[in-house]
Amino acid sequence: MSPLLYYALPALGSYVMLSIFFLRRPRLLHTPWAPAYRVRLGAHRGGSGERLEHTMEAMENSMTQRADLLELDCQLTRDGVVVVSHDENLSRQSGLNRDVSSLDFKDLPLYKEELEIYFSPGHFAHGSDRRMVSLEDMFQRFPRTPMSLEVKEENEELIHKIASLVRRFDRNEISIWASEKSSVMKKCKAANAEMPQSFTVSRGLWVLLLYYLGLLPFIPIPEKFFFCFLPTIINRTYFPFPGSWLNQLTATVSKWIIMRKSLIRHLEERGVQVIFWCLNEESDFETAFSLGATGVMTDYPTALRCYLDNHRPAARAS
Repeated sequence: MSPLLYYALPALGSYVMLSIFFLRRPRLLHTPWAPAYRVRLGAHRGGSGERLEHTMEAMENSMTQRADLLELDCQLTRDGVVVVSHDENLSRQSGLNRDVSSLDFKDLPLYKEELEIYFSPGHFAHGSDRRMVSLEDMFQRFPRTPMSLEVKEENEELIHKIASLVRRFDRNEISIWASEKSSVMKKCKAANAEMPQSFTVSRGLWVLLLYYLGLLPFIPIPEKFFFCFLPTIINRTYFPFPGSWLNQLTATVSKWIIMRKSLIRHLEERGVQVIFWCLNEESDFETAFSLGATGVMTDYPTALRCYLDNHRPAARAS
């Protein structure tokens, strides 16, 4: 054996054993964040499978099912009102080919009478309430309900208005910054660092890399929420790419990489809540909770509530 291998192999073996030891016992190195609430039932776009997305009626319906979290997307009108809307362009939602930012709040159109549910293709939601609502109205109606506030683009005025509203309604602890983009999240954190933040896409990939390198137990994690898609929904209810073969390949690879109980358990023990989205079928609820997820984001809060009430041990009712 060469001198290099003589020293390298024992060192590598010790590193692997140390990494596994702290992966299973992260509290020896890190003090976990104690959450003020735990999210088992998250309502995607306010519960967009049972009522029209992001309407007050959808939120009310989700709250009757004891939703732990309302997931919202935020946009800014021309007159500076933060509105709850997934799309900047209103074509899909209302049929009007205008951007939210080009209209005053009072001129926003009604939603269509029915909207296709993105994560349940071929199914449509209906509702009697078709009005777009402001974030301020949402805070007034549900003052102590946790909400995830997603910002999609680097709109500093929007970000600062959200941060200001959260402070005014004393919601720092129960309002979560969410964005896919790290550049946006950086601005969000600068605007209100007291709000917990979720992982961006690049940060999520970084955590996966650290996990497989064995470094994750030794690295600080500032995020408090990991909103992650469940790989098993790809090519069934979620089609991120136009080609079926590419979706299938993505499903296979991401399933192998992401669906690791030891990873989820480690994050949980460090105070990071792992929430899989966007799951609309009972078999997917079962898969998520069997992996050890904190909770699930769904378009159908009634279905998830029924599952949780009937599977309390599996859903970890802590």
